[in-house]
Amino acid sequence: MEIRIGIQNVAREVVLESELSNAEVNEKLAAAIADGSVLSLTDPKGREVLVPAAGIAYIEVGPEEIRRVGFAH
Repeated sequence: MEIRIGIQNVAREVVLESELSNAEVNEKLAAAIADGSVLSLTDPKGREVLVPAAGIAYIEVGPEEIRRVGFAH
């Protein structure tokens, strides 16, 4: 799924793919905000994105998609 993170006072969003579920992303976000720590997310290629929770303006979590195989719609 695609995750978009808006950061305060920054014009561009941070966009990454993730294999986490919506619930897991919500848990990580809630924990980072409660602790005042850093939100840490890793993409399928192993790249880690760290965002200070205090600087997060919004997070948009795309739908969990089931990848289709083949050419059928």
